[in-house]
Amino acid sequence: MAENGYAKEVLVTTDWLADHLGESGLVVAEVDENPDLYDEGHVPGAVKLHWREDLQDPVERDLVEKDAFERLMGRLGISNDATLVLYGDKNNWFAAYAYWYLKIYGHDDVRILDGGRQKWIDEGREQTADVPTPAAATYSAQDRNEEIRAYRDEVRQWIGTEGRALVDVRSPQEFSGELIAPPGYEQEGAQRAGHIPGAQSVPWAQAVRDDGTFKSADELRELYGGKGITGDKKVTAYCRIGERSAHTWFVLRELLGFDDVRNYDGSWTEWGNLVDVPIEKGL
Repeated sequence: MAENGYAKEVLVTTDWLADHLGESGLVVAEVDENPDLYDEGHVPGAVKLHWREDLQDPVERDLVEKDAFERLMGRLGISNDATLVLYGDKNNWFAAYAYWYLKIYGHDDVRILDGGRQKWIDEGREQTADVPTPAAATYSAQDRNEEIRAYRDEVRQWIGTEGRALVDVRSPQEFSGELIAPPGYEQEGAQRAGHIPGAQSVPWAQAVRDDGTFKSADELRELYGGKGITGDKKVTAYCRIGERSAHTWFVLRELLGFDDVRNYDGSWTEWGNLVDVPIEKGL
């Protein structure tokens, strides 16, 4: 059992990272909702992972193909046996998305910096604008792990199915249908507002404390268990485009050790645009 009662050793502290920077076999990557933040200053030696340019197929809405992912990892100097520490802004929401993404392609040792970019800055730790030039590595990805990803037809089939739980991690205003997308993201919205029938509302950021660190396992079990999201169920999380729900996926699967958790990364921008799918409104 890891610290704070977590199921897995998947978090590192700012102290740990500061003590291990520059060690052989360790790669640090910053993944921000606002990628320009990296250029303003980042953890010394950290490489930049751009959630859209690096991790999204340039044509179809999907992950990049396996060979493109292998080239990306190699270009960033990441080998298969590297310990990869991810961190970012907004309480690590895109760092968690990158974590899920790396698990899709089978990377073994991935961690998240607890508290993310903001905690590192708040503690006055060293930052640099220097961009590293890592030596190229050879990377061999596994075939996609489809057991941690959900697709729209599956989600529709699972509605109302016993033993399954659906968690909507968007804001209460998005869940109720008051908003189609958060303020500032209207261009990434959908035709219809509301939520998938049967979904429980647990906004993603409720899983972290004010300083951006994750709440303890007991606190998290209480938070999700109170909405019927428990480890004996097969759980699917969704948000708007799949990044906030990856954060919740990380909490449920990696920190709490739930056996069957999937991220529906099509999320509301897909579901809210589909013809003839059920939608509910209200809290």
